[in-house]
Amino acid sequence: MQVKRFNENFAKAWDELVWRANNGTIFHTRQFLGYHPQDRFIDHSLVFYKKNKPYVLLPAAEVTNVPDKMLISHPGASMGSFVVPEDLSFADALELVETLNSYAKDQGFSGVRITLPPTIYNKRQSNYIDFSLLQCGYQYLKREVTSILFLEDSIEENLAKFNPAHRRAVRKAQRMDVDVRQTDDIDSFYEILQKNLKTRHGVEPTHTVAELKSLQTLFPDHVQLNGAFVKDIMIGGVVNFIANNDVILAFYISHDEDYQEYRPINLLFYEIFRWAISNNYSVFDFGIFTVNEEPNMGLAKFKEKFGSSGIFRDTLDYHF
Repeated sequence: MQVKRFNENFAKAWDELVWRANNGTIFHTRQFLGYHPQDRFIDHSLVFYKKNKPYVLLPAAEVTNVPDKMLISHPGASMGSFVVPEDLSFADALELVETLNSYAKDQGFSGVRITLPPTIYNKRQSNYIDFSLLQCGYQYLKREVTSILFLEDSIEENLAKFNPAHRRAVRKAQRMDVDVRQTDDIDSFYEILQKNLKTRHGVEPTHTVAELKSLQTLFPDHVQLNGAFVKDIMIGGVVNFIANNDVILAFYISHDEDYQEYRPINLLFYEIFRWAISNNYSVFDFGIFTVNEEPNMGLAKFKEKFGSSGIFRDTLDYHF
């Protein structure tokens, strides 16, 4: 197996491989990675070849913290690691990691860090990459937990999985004529989001409002803002990334505290699940409720009340 550094001439072929892969997502595409300003990351993505044909991809970047220079599965993406074909063999998985380690060492990196997508992002379930990383000396840096909900055949079946309080909240929002719909009104949502994050956590959103608008323009079928409205005033919203043909990831969830009594978030998720089921998605990923393995218990309970459970989003690293 050979490995070469990505160059822009390969961008179209890269994205075609991502969408054919076992675990490819919007976050692995060059189109997504390319929205970042050029000076934000030093891209060092890799293409692995088998029998002289592109076989596996690794979106990655160089990150230097003196004295270490690490090769990290791309920090500008929610999902990292190798993008692999459905029929990846155990032997090839081991060879991939060995080839990566050899390349990184030869290029003067002091180590490699890989963030694995949760297993539900695989079309065909496989832990070959996890095992190979551990077999080749990688260790867990952190194990975050993300809340995932398996979507049933009908919205009624999913509603039955809601905690009774969440079901009552949905009915209350409906009685109060809360209107949920897809919208491109990023500005109104961003105002709500920014205020909430500043008040609760003292932080800014991951994306600027301009970046969020840019992503919605770049990916009109993959970046979706669902808004909850009362008399055409947005009172809450959820930004979803349609990660692949099976999984939807919630990236931003926020509501206006002044309209809490309308229970907009409960109805938003009910309508999002209804849409997802009718469009044949099988899993809804609420996102992590741990940060550096510190759990937010309130957030965990809120997501569990929709019927979700938790699976790992692992980060492993190896130092030469």
